[in-house]
Amino acid sequence: MVHQPSSQSRLSPSSDTEDTSEMSMLLAPRLAYFAGVARTEHVTRAALEMNVPQSTLSRAMVRLEQDLGVDLFARIGRTVSLTPSGRAFLTHIERALAEIDRAAEEVRADADPATGKVAFGFLHTMGSETVPGLIRAFRADHPRVRFSLVQNYGEAMIERLRAGDLDLCLTSPVPDAPDLVARRLDEQKLRLVVPADHPLASRKRIRLAEAADETFVTLEPGYGLRRITDDLCKEAGFRPRVAFEGEEAETLRGLVAAGLGVALLPPPAVPRPGVAELTVTAPRAVREIGVAWLDGHPDTPPVAAFKKFLLSKRGSLLT
Repeated sequence: MVHQPSSQSRLSPSSDTEDTSEMSMLLAPRLAYFAGVARTEHVTRAALEMNVPQSTLSRAMVRLEQDLGVDLFARIGRTVSLTPSGRAFLTHIERALAEIDRAAEEVRADADPATGKVAFGFLHTMGSETVPGLIRAFRADHPRVRFSLVQNYGEAMIERLRAGDLDLCLTSPVPDAPDLVARRLDEQKLRLVVPADHPLASRKRIRLAEAADETFVTLEPGYGLRRITDDLCKEAGFRPRVAFEGEEAETLRGLVAAGLGVALLPPPAVPRPGVAELTVTAPRAVREIGVAWLDGHPDTPPVAAFKKFLLSKRGSLLT
C-alpha cells in the first residue's frame, strides 16, 4: 500500500533551525506509536498494548508517513511490516525514546525526597570547613540526598543560579536583585594579614587607616571580597595600592607570607605560618554571608529541605 502525500503536507528537508523545530513538533507525538506498531507488526495488537483506539493509531501512522513523505510500513490487512525506510527510522527512534526515558528517570531521581540532588554553590573560603560541616549535619537526617557542589566567586555563582545550574548558593556580599531571594545568615570578621616579620606583626589590633601606605594583595575585580576590601579602604580614607591580584584567599595568604604585601582576609581554617593576623578596630571589618536562590523557582523536595536547613543556621553558620 503506497501513500502519495500532497505537496502541502510534506516537509522538505532543510538545515534551517526553524524548519527542524517544526518537524520535531509534528513528529514527536507519533514516535512512541510508531515504535509500538513496529514492534508488534500488528495495528490491533499495538493499540491494545498501548491502550489507544485502533483508529487513532492507524491515523497517526498515516499522518506520520505523510509528514515524512516516506512509506514506513507495507500493509496487508491489519498486519504490517517495516519497509527498509521504516527499519532505518525505527533504529533512530528507539535510541531517541530510550534517551527520553533516561532523561525522565534522571529528573525523577533528582527530585526524590530521600535520594534527590541539590546543586549547591559556595565561596572558596567556605569550602574547607563550613560547607563540609553543613552537609554532614544535614545528612544526619537526610543520609541519601546527593550534592553537586560548585566553588566559585559570588558573581559567577549568581550567573549560574540564573542559568539554572545551581539551586542555592552561599555568597558574599548578600545580593540584592529583583529576580533573586537572598537571606543573610551570618557575618565573618576580616583581619589585616601581614608578614610575620612586618613592623606591624607585633600588634594585636589596628585601625585600617594605619595601613594606607602598605602594598595590598587582593582578589581580582568581580570577587565580593575585593569589593569589600575596596569599600573598607575607602571608608578608612585611602585607596589600596594593589601589587598582586588572585582568585583564592589562601593564595593571597601565601603571597603575604612571602612578604609581597598585606591583605584583608577572613580567618583561615588552619593557622598559616609566616603571617600575623590583626583585628581591625575601625572601620568595622566584616563580610555578610547569605544564601540566595531564584525568585519563583520551584524547589524539589531535597532542595526545599536543604534550604530550610540553611535558614535554620542564621547566626550560627560559621560556628
